[in-house]
Formats: sequence, C-alpha cells, structure tokens
Amino acid sequence: MPTASPPSTTSFAQSLFAGLPPRYDRLAAVLSLGQDGRWRREMINHVTATGPDNVLDVATGPAGVALDMADRCDAHITGIDVSEDMLGCGRRNVAAAGRDDRIALVLGQGERLPFADATFDALTFTYLLRYVADPAATITELARVVRPGGTMASLEFAVPPNRFWRGWWWLYTRVGLPVGGAALGGRAWFDVGRFLGPSITTHYRRFPISATIAAWETAGFVDVGLRSMSLGGGLVMWGRRNDAGGGTAAAPR
Repeated sequence: MPTASPPSTTSFAQSLFAGLPPRYDRLAAVLSLGQDGRWRREMINHVTATGPDNVLDVATGPAGVALDMADRCDAHITGIDVSEDMLGCGRRNVAAAGRDDRIALVLGQGERLPFADATFDALTFTYLLRYVADPAATITELARVVRPGGTMASLEFAVPPNRFWRGWWWLYTRVGLPVGGAALGGRAWFDVGRFLGPSITTHYRRFPISATIAAWETAGFVDVGLRSMSLGGGLVMWGRRNDAGGGTAAAPR
C-alpha cells in the first residue's frame, strides 16, 4: 500500500486489478516463480482438515482458491471480492469447472461483510490486508462471521527475514516483477508489479507480523499458528474461533 492510505481502499483495489482477470492465476503462478500454488495448498489444508460444511473465501478474485478447495472437500463455498471484473472471470471459471452447484460468488468488501454473525464453518482470505485501511478491524470483521470452533486461514506475501534473501527479494520485486509483468501481461501487470514490492514493505512497517497475531487473538482466535514459506516470501496463518475471544499464539511452524 502506498505510504498514505488511498481515500478509498475499495476503489484503489478495483482500479489496480481491473485489467488483470483473464490470465490472473496463470501469470500469478509464473511471477511468483511457481510458489503461489504451494502457498494456497498450505492455507487450504488448514480448512479442509476440519471438514467444514460451508466456507467463505474473502478476496476470492477469479475463484482460484474456491475451486481448489472444492476439489478437496465437499463444502459449499461462497467467494466475495470487491472487483466485478475479477468476479466475472471467476464465474466463468466456476462454470467451466462444473462447480456452480457448490460455489457462489458475490460482490462485497472484507471490511463490511454482508453476512450474519457466525454464518460460516471456516473462512479463508488471500492477499487482503495490504488493501484495507485498518487490518486489525478487518480481521475482527472476518472473525464475526466464523462460528465458534470454526477455522480461519490466510495467505499473505511477506518480507524474507534473512538479509541475504531479503536483498534478492528486493531486487526481484523492484525490477523482476515489473519487467516480467510487462513482458507477459502488458501495462496492467507492469503497474501491479511495480506496486507490489513497495506495498509489501510498507504494510509490514505499519502492521508487523506480531501485530497480525495480536489482532487474530483479539478477534477471538486461539491456537494461532503461522508458517513462513519460500525463504520468507509467503506467510500462511491459521487459527480456531473461540467463544471466549482470547488465546495464545502457537510457536511458528
């Protein structure tokens, strides 16, 4: 996210991703050097292991996570996203996969979910927190719709903690991503590639991992765990919703 939050984070996200949907998942896999799929599978593992009946996937985009989850469990999945362009692509992907009976996609914001309290057995969100003005308040809102005992899991980009790998990460996100994005996806992907690295760095200066863990606990999650992946470039988190709304984070795994 830029150094100052844009006046409307929803409008910002909509404009940033407007030109991406047709090849979003394919290019995301290429530009993440094949790691995006591994990260998603790790996140989904923590949901499917609980055998949920219904799941909410926030920031669903073209429904990649929803479709992967539908292949691995029998739950009904609702995907929500702020981008109508992304949802249009997602609906086509869902129809092509023959999953219309189990996946429903709706327009909306993670900060203001159009669902009643304790509606879902589980919730996932992917690359969301950099696009909201108040990450802690958003986590509280996400928790609101998860039933007591339900699971929440997330995937976000991260900054490698090791100085050597952080240097290579910096070079790739500042040079490789914009150039690769432009070569493979045109101006829209160049703009996203140029935005991504600085937005990740700025996000963790403003909202470090310790603050994210604290926000999950404050929102009522216990047994909070996290796994740093791909030398620290990806971060998967998960936790269980508790009636009491408190708990202690587990050691990173």
